[in-house]
Amino acid sequence: MEEVALASVPRAADGLSLSPLAGVDTSATANRPTGIGELDRVLGGGLAPGGAYLIAGEPGIGKSTLLLQVARAAAAAGQRVLLVCGEETPEQVRSRAERLGGIPAELWATRANDVTAVVAAIGAATPATVVVDSIQSLTRTDLPGLPGSVGQVRGCADVLVRAAKDQGVTLLLVGQATKDGQVAGPRALEHLVDAVLWFEGDPSCSLRLLRAAKNRFGPAHEVGCFTMTSEGLREVSDPSRLLVADRGLPVPGVCVCPLLEGNRALLVEVQALVGPTSVPAPRRTGAGLDGQRLGLLVAVLERRAGLSLGGHDVFAATMGGVRASEPAADLAVALAVASSFLDAPLPPGTVAVGEIGLSGEIRATADLTRRVDEAARLGFVRAIVPAGENLPASPAVPLLPVRDVSDALRHLERSSHPGSRPHVARRAHAAREGSST
Repeated sequence: MEEVALASVPRAADGLSLSPLAGVDTSATANRPTGIGELDRVLGGGLAPGGAYLIAGEPGIGKSTLLLQVARAAAAAGQRVLLVCGEETPEQVRSRAERLGGIPAELWATRANDVTAVVAAIGAATPATVVVDSIQSLTRTDLPGLPGSVGQVRGCADVLVRAAKDQGVTLLLVGQATKDGQVAGPRALEHLVDAVLWFEGDPSCSLRLLRAAKNRFGPAHEVGCFTMTSEGLREVSDPSRLLVADRGLPVPGVCVCPLLEGNRALLVEVQALVGPTSVPAPRRTGAGLDGQRLGLLVAVLERRAGLSLGGHDVFAATMGGVRASEPAADLAVALAVASSFLDAPLPPGTVAVGEIGLSGEIRATADLTRRVDEAARLGFVRAIVPAGENLPASPAVPLLPVRDVSDALRHLERSSHPGSRPHVARRAHAAREGSST
């Protein structure tokens, strides 16, 4: 019966076989867990046979270490893994592997820079997984340009992805990011691969975040958390505790915001420093924040809340190297800036979340319940949130709804402690009066 069915399958003019999509066998494409829980969270369960993955990030962030740990785990489970060493020698890679805990028998390595030689090595070794570190180090002799140029990178990646899919091999490509956060120019590889993972973090801090920007095999925009140690990368199941400082006394210029990173709620500490300046164009500098968004929030505080920030430099940053790109961080950034300017801290144990519009209104944010629950789990006792009809019916902590930035600044005024300088109350009162005129 099967031979009859196969004989009846039409054939294309070029000899390619055609078959109904419902008859395609998917049993061999199930994701294989990597043994690293945070990575599996980002991937959607593991690595897919025949899948092509791009792991990108700035030099020194830990991409090679992460993939070497993945390779060791797969080899220890009996799967052959081929490491293509384009930037380092096999001797250097072996030294790192020994520091990470040993070298399994199925972990192979080769030194190659010609993509044709890499494809030949894949055919000879018949591995289950191939790690190429990095794609910028390979060349195609039939293409012009130096290694790392856009044409060379795109051409080499195309050859490797085709070879991996033809042989059912999982392909992991390391891509070095340029200064403007691009991979080999104008993101030349993203359309060629099945998944794009960004490894990011502050090199001066131990925390690393792995983000899925594209994923054909699972959810996109999921995040995994790691810390860099002398023994390699370690998973962090509770990153909020690393990012939020434990302070006994309230400090001006500090506000904690519950953000959503994929399906995970993450508490991020925002700090701001406002100081007078004599230059005609005050600085608006953000670290881990969008600089243009920071300038917008400063303008809203000036126009809608009456804060005279025109003669002051404003610096704002997220702690731990985390990037707060979500608009829900607006309220925390604005409160941190206002708190520093007024020298009036928020009450201890307070978080704030909400998007700020140009008219100063506080707009609702998605999944407020999960954010508040995470704050309660970390011991916070109140949350400043957007007012509206979508507030949780039974919140884990008391909610302080606010409708605009002027309303939110009242919480700073009430928190002025006896040790504050006497001008704090006057400046807060002036801000309130200015917003009402």
